[in-house]
Amino acid sequence: MAGLDIAAMRTREWIIGGGAALALAGAVGSAAQPSVSRSEGRDAPTEPVVVELFTAQGCAGCPEANQAVEALADEPGVIALTYAVDYWDYLGWEDTFARPEFEARQRAYQSAMRLRNVYTPQVVIDGRRQVSGAEAPAMEAAVHEEAERRVFPPEVEFRDTGDAVGIGSGRPPAGGAEVWAVTFMPGAQTVTVADGDNRGRAVRHVNVVRRLTRLGEWTGQPVLLDLPDDPQPGDRVAVLVQASADRRILNAAVR
Repeated sequence: MAGLDIAAMRTREWIIGGGAALALAGAVGSAAQPSVSRSEGRDAPTEPVVVELFTAQGCAGCPEANQAVEALADEPGVIALTYAVDYWDYLGWEDTFARPEFEARQRAYQSAMRLRNVYTPQVVIDGRRQVSGAEAPAMEAAVHEEAERRVFPPEVEFRDTGDAVGIGSGRPPAGGAEVWAVTFMPGAQTVTVADGDNRGRAVRHVNVVRRLTRLGEWTGQPVLLDLPDDPQPGDRVAVLVQASADRRILNAAVR
């Protein structure tokens, strides 16, 4: 997206396969760690910006938002995830990627942010704020602002065997935090819609989420959690450490 240079503002790119070891029981070697930036001569931990798009193949205004999020997905330091919802299926087309738990996740954001309703295309950024996916400049500005936010999140590292993830120590939010595994198909997927508002249109999506798995809780102490054991060939997993109460994302990494 023109004018978006998150890396120049703040180094937030995660490195898959490297990173420092966590003080955890068991060997945790392969990591998906954000890189470290320097501020006033000191190392400061940084974390990626998580961009979650709630969209639907039957939503007339969604293809353009899908395209805007796809442009963001290639930016260093951005984890872009697409959740398909099914509440527009009554218009004549059943979304091929939708699952009930994706709408449940959107409604959890609705409650935390005290929104009147859910809608598509909606973009939630770092679990802290939301913008309409139809407003690309506002979305870009929000990602810029989140990229500048400085926090000290728990580290996230994957075990070399790929079956577990470690969450390091840190200060937990009020109400504690949850650890989620988001299994997604990386890259672009295109579906030709045969009915409804987008009839005859090829609708393109990026990083389509297939599955949401709650791995466990994080209370501020290091913990090692098992990852889902049935990935499809080519799938990737984003692990999100997320406040239970206000839903803000404390840190995230991708394997």
